[in-house]
Amino acid sequence: MSEPRTRGRALLSAVLVGALLTGGGLTLASCTSLPAAPAYVQQNSLYRIGPGDGLYVFVWENRDLSTSVTVRPDGRVSFPLVNDVLAAGKTPTQLSRDIQRRLAKYVKDPVVTVMVNNFVGEYSEQIRIVGEATKPSAIPYRKGMSILDVMIAVGGLTQYADGNRSTLVRTVGRGIKEVYGLPLDRLLKDGDISVNVPLEPGDIIVIPQTFF
Repeated sequence: MSEPRTRGRALLSAVLVGALLTGGGLTLASCTSLPAAPAYVQQNSLYRIGPGDGLYVFVWENRDLSTSVTVRPDGRVSFPLVNDVLAAGKTPTQLSRDIQRRLAKYVKDPVVTVMVNNFVGEYSEQIRIVGEATKPSAIPYRKGMSILDVMIAVGGLTQYADGNRSTLVRTVGRGIKEVYGLPLDRLLKDGDISVNVPLEPGDIIVIPQTFF
C-alpha cells in the first residue's frame, strides 16, 4: 500500500471515529477506557425488507400474477396489476397483505405470499465495517450474527490494522450511541472467543490504523 493511500486511510479512520463518537454525545478523550461489548443482545426476529432485496410474489392459483421483483432504490415494487407498492421497512407478511388489498380490485379473494430470496435489508439495520478491514463493507444483518462472522465476510484485517483498538458503535436510542472496546487481535490472532460477541442491527465496527 502506498504512503499517500496509507495516510488517507488513517485519516479516514480517525475522522469516522470522531464523527461517530461526538455524534453520540461522547468525545475521544472520554473513551480512553471503553467497556467490553455485551455478550447478549436482544434479537429482533422480524426481517424487514430493504432496497435491493429480491422478492418472489406468489399469488395462489394465478401463475400469471406470480413473479420475481427487486425492491427499487425508492423502496417500492411493481408487478402486473399493482404499481408502486411500498415494500421497504415492511415484513414479508405486511407486504403480502398490502398486495392482497390492491389485487382485490381485480381478483376475487386473492391469497398472496411474499418470499425474500436475495437479502439486503434496510440500510439502518446493516452492519458497517470501516477502516482497516481488508474489504470495508456494509453487510446485511442476520439473526445470530457475531463479530467473527463479520470478520470472515470482510476478509479480516489489513497489515496496518491496530485490531485491539477497534470499537463497536451501537445506537441504543434516538441520537444516542454506546461505544465499546473491541480487541479484534485477541479474537483473530489469539483465538480469544470471549471477544466474539453477538451483533445487533445497525452496529458499526471501526478499525483504526496502527501507529509505528
